Amino acid sequence: MSIAENLLSIKNTLAEQLTLVAVSKTKPIPDLMEAYDAGQRIFGENKIQEMTEKWEQMPKDIQWHMIGHVQTNKVKFMAEFVSLIHGVDSFKLLNEINKQALKNNRIIDCLLQMHIAEEETKFGLDEDELNAILASLEFAEMKNIRITGLMGMATFTENQDQIKKEFLHLKSIFDKLQSHHSENCQLNTLSMGMSGDYKLAIECGSTMIRIGSSIFGGR
Repeated sequence: MSIAENLLSIKNTLAEQLTLVAVSKTKPIPDLMEAYDAGQRIFGENKIQEMTEKWEQMPKDIQWHMIGHVQTNKVKFMAEFVSLIHGVDSFKLLNEINKQALKNNRIIDCLLQMHIAEEETKFGLDEDELNAILASLEFAEMKNIRITGLMGMATFTENQDQIKKEFLHLKSIFDKLQSHHSENCQLNTLSMGMSGDYKLAIECGSTMIRIGSSIFGGR
C-alpha cells in the first residue's frame, strides 16, 4: 500500500477528536508530501535540524511537532515555528523554551514528558518532579509557554499487560491534574501510543498518537 493509503486506512479507524501525528523522521520530503496531499497536516520529527530543513521547504500550514529528546542549546533553532514540543522533561528545558518563545514573540505549547516505562533509557519526570514544577512560582511567571498535556512512552516489550498498566498509570496522573488550571497550563492532550501500541493507548485514554512506520514503512 502507498503512504496515502496507509494514512487513510489508519485515519478511518480513529475517532474524530483523536490527533494523529505522522512521525516523519528520516523520511524524505516527497514521502511527507504524499501524506500532506492525502490531508495530513501534523508531522513529528525527532531532530531539530532535520525538522527545520523540512519546515523551510514545505507548505506553511503544517504543524511541526518535536517528539524527540530536546537539548536546551538547540531550542532556539525551532522556536520560530514549532507547534508543540512533546518531550519536555526538565524545568531547565521549560525555562529555555519560555526564553526563546519570548524572543520570537510567541507562546509555545508543550507537553511534559512522564517516565512511565521500566527502561532506564527513557527520559521523563516522575510525579513528584511534575508537581514541583507546576506548583513553583517560577513556572507561574512563565508567560511564553503553555502546558497543554502530558506525554509518555511505554516499555518496549511484547507484554501487553505491562504496556496497559503503564498507559493507565499515565492516564491517572493526567486525570489528577485536570483540576490544575492556570494561564499557562491547560491540560487537554494525552500523547501516548505509537505504531506498535496505539490501539491499546487509545483504549487507555490517549488523545494523541504518534505513528511512523505504519504510515511511511520501516526505516
